[in-house]
Amino acid sequence: MLPKRLLVVVSLLMLLAGCATTGSGGDGLKSKDSNAENAARIHTELGQQYLQRGELKVALEKLKMALQFDDDYVPAHTVIAVLYARIGENAKAEQHYRRANQLEPKSGATNNNLGVFLCREGKVAESLPYFKQALADPFYQTPDAAWSNAGICERKLPDAVTAEKDFRKALSLNPHNADALYNLADMLLAQGKPFPASAFLQRFDALGRPTPASLALGYRIETRLGNAEDAQSYARRLKSKFPDSPQAQNLATTSSQ
Repeated sequence: MLPKRLLVVVSLLMLLAGCATTGSGGDGLKSKDSNAENAARIHTELGQQYLQRGELKVALEKLKMALQFDDDYVPAHTVIAVLYARIGENAKAEQHYRRANQLEPKSGATNNNLGVFLCREGKVAESLPYFKQALADPFYQTPDAAWSNAGICERKLPDAVTAEKDFRKALSLNPHNADALYNLADMLLAQGKPFPASAFLQRFDALGRPTPASLALGYRIETRLGNAEDAQSYARRLKSKFPDSPQAQNLATTSSQ
């Protein structure tokens, strides 16, 4: 089963910190542009802080103000796109992801972000070229994310062969890529290969970020292997950590039959 969430792989704090500002010296126009961008940066940072605290209305106000100061400020478009997606205004989210990518068409981050969003919206074929564009950026700091995101989308086509290759490429760059580890475990189990599936899931589990999907997958893998004790260990963790999850409810229903 594919995870419900595609991880949009961008560190907004790094993105904000890494943006260059216009120099303050020289003619008045340059100074004005610098002041506008600085104001946009400050309001974007405030907007992100409110977003992280769950104060979405105030966050939206700050981000709109940031764009009023500088409509070409990429981090503001990125953060407001995340916010709009969170509140279900996907058309507006897509507009801002596309605008960020239009402003920085060669950026690994803007291409990856737009690709992830399109894939999540079911526009899988359209999303895939953006991951290739992200990987073409020699300065992109997390290319493993683009490989794993491409793999997740390719599973939706479905194209399991290409997806597996891309997940393995992601792991060659970052052995701790959680999406690649989980998906390879899931794919290998579906292929009737529970032993390697178990190995990949154990690597995922070692990251210390279990999810309802990963614990349910662990239960299925160990059950297939005939390891009743290990299967029950996954089941107990699932029921303890995520008692209200669909996976836990499904496991409880299955166990009672």
